[in-house]
Amino acid sequence: MNLRNIIKPYPSPIITGRGIDLDFPMLVGCLTLLGLGLVMIASASTEVAAAQSGSALYYMTRHLIYILLGLVACVVTMMIPIATWQRLGWLMLIGAFGLLVMVIIPGIGREVNGSMRWIGFSFFNVQPSEIAKVFVVIYLAGYLVRRQKEVRESWMGFFKPFIVLLPMAGLLLMEPDFGATVVMMAAAAAMLFLGGVGLFRFSLMVVLAVAAVVLLIQMQPYRMARLTNFADPWADQFGAGYQLSQALIAFGRGEWLGVGLGNSVQKQFYLPEAHTDFVFSVLAEELGAVGSLCTLALFVFVCIRGMYIGLWAEKAKQFFAAYVAYGLSFLWIGQFLINIGVNVGLLPTKGLTLPFLSYGGSSLVICCACLGLFLRIEWESRTHLGSEEMEFSESDFAEEPTHGR
Repeated sequence: MNLRNIIKPYPSPIITGRGIDLDFPMLVGCLTLLGLGLVMIASASTEVAAAQSGSALYYMTRHLIYILLGLVACVVTMMIPIATWQRLGWLMLIGAFGLLVMVIIPGIGREVNGSMRWIGFSFFNVQPSEIAKVFVVIYLAGYLVRRQKEVRESWMGFFKPFIVLLPMAGLLLMEPDFGATVVMMAAAAAMLFLGGVGLFRFSLMVVLAVAAVVLLIQMQPYRMARLTNFADPWADQFGAGYQLSQALIAFGRGEWLGVGLGNSVQKQFYLPEAHTDFVFSVLAEELGAVGSLCTLALFVFVCIRGMYIGLWAEKAKQFFAAYVAYGLSFLWIGQFLINIGVNVGLLPTKGLTLPFLSYGGSSLVICCACLGLFLRIEWESRTHLGSEEMEFSESDFAEEPTHGR
């Protein structure tokens, strides 16, 4: 049985009458970030890996395995019609709740640095919050399509999604994972706004969200300490401000062109989490301001490309696909802004990975799966084959229009 028979009656961007038919600008941008991430993990983790495992390439090897798994996830995701994701929205939401409940159960969830964010298996850990954020986007996109008129015209249509979002945010805060909560809620708010929520109701939501964030910060002393310390890390540079001060030293050492790939000093046990949350600081030290700005340009490109993919789907009247693309784009934008903001000292220290670059299996595989969704959405919108009722066969794709984007 060959691959063509397995995926019938659902052709994909990988196997069509014209061969591989992908949005290459988006693909190349994300693959470039993946390659850069592998290089930076290889550089930033050598000292820690040698001390912890005896092999300087331990984390790089695992990261490469995660990349391969992520590429498999990307290919599988591209083979699934967007209509199937829409039908499975409720099941995915239930699965997200189940994972978030499991991770806070002692004996199932694994505690690292005081947080229970992982479900441990023999060779790898799964971070449910990464999966839950994507599942929430898919569920909310389906809701916005089903209740479009209600969302735009009534308060009830506006408040109904929060019956789901607030309990999920509560589960994330129990881990605790404040960063994932903020990213998820911000993406949901952006999706509601693009779904047609009026400006007054959206403004009210923003005010309530800001008030909730302030309240949550004040409820936990460690969050308040982070908020006060990031404003002046040098006041306690060997205590609460240590991590941020070391990150800023890395940026300062990098200057314009960097100290050279592999020549970072901060990764040698000065900067904690150098290959995870603070990999961008090591990148800035080794590649300098020029390398940092080029990396930021790549991030901006893939996020803007993701928004355009949503716009193209909306113009093709494929509204569910459009909302999914918008939501995933905002998830990436939120994580990019928070992680880089933390690295440069514009935001309080927060444990949130940098998509495609940071070490971490769950984040990397989910990012690749999201890339697969983007490529599928772009292909369906370009070929106008996003209807849930249509059944496809390979003969439908014998001749397709040329790539116009």
